[in-house]
Amino acid sequence: MSYFSGHYFKHENNGKTIAFIVGKSSENGKFIQVITDKKSYRFKGYGNCIFTKNGAKIDIGNSIKGVIKYGKLTPLKYDIMGPFKALEPLMECSHSIISMRHNLRGWVNLDGEFFDLDGGVGYIEGDRGRSFPKSYLWTQCNFKNDCSFSLSIAEIPFMGFKFQGCICLISHRAKEYRLATYLGVKILHCDSRQVILRQGKYLLIADISPTAGHKLAAPRNGKMNREIRECIACPLRVRFYEGGRLTFDKSSGRASFEFMS
Repeated sequence: MSYFSGHYFKHENNGKTIAFIVGKSSENGKFIQVITDKKSYRFKGYGNCIFTKNGAKIDIGNSIKGVIKYGKLTPLKYDIMGPFKALEPLMECSHSIISMRHNLRGWVNLDGEFFDLDGGVGYIEGDRGRSFPKSYLWTQCNFKNDCSFSLSIAEIPFMGFKFQGCICLISHRAKEYRLATYLGVKILHCDSRQVILRQGKYLLIADISPTAGHKLAAPRNGKMNREIRECIACPLRVRFYEGGRLTFDKSSGRASFEFMS
């Protein structure tokens, strides 16, 4: 069976962001994709790069060099897939979050552009399976003052039928909030500019200002032959309410965002 697996490492500081997508597929082998505010890149193999839970060494020919060290990771309280974890072999794609937020030290030099990551913040997630969903929305953002946000809404094919699945994670002041299909979330609205979710006493409104983004390769039946676009510096505003009371209202110009309809 054809497959793919990959991890997404996002690093940001001083108004600059760089992300590495490190993966492999049964059809195309190992690869690294890199995306910045300005451009995206794709490389076969891993070069001399090393990625661990403590940090990364970046070494791809003469193109990219760097050393990044991570502070304490912030994993989820339990697997993001919830009870669907047991059905993972039957699903075309499964998702994971390794760290919602962690401190950074280090640097990356990409074709002469220097990224100073000292004092910055990172995020790590992963995907594995056969294909990305046919249609989906994904966004992630590390806001200031200890608040991180990740949201995925996708068309999920499963055993002959389809449903719209949702997983939303919020880490705010050391507290984790989760809105998910398996917890009864209702998707009140979803398009490329706004998402509204309700789950019990929780209400979330995410307003997005999408931009064109840069090209990335994505999996389709184990082959990295699908073209998507990701914006790594997208304006995003998230309002989160508990029992009708506003818990936070956060805005950033540096959200990662993908949308396929």
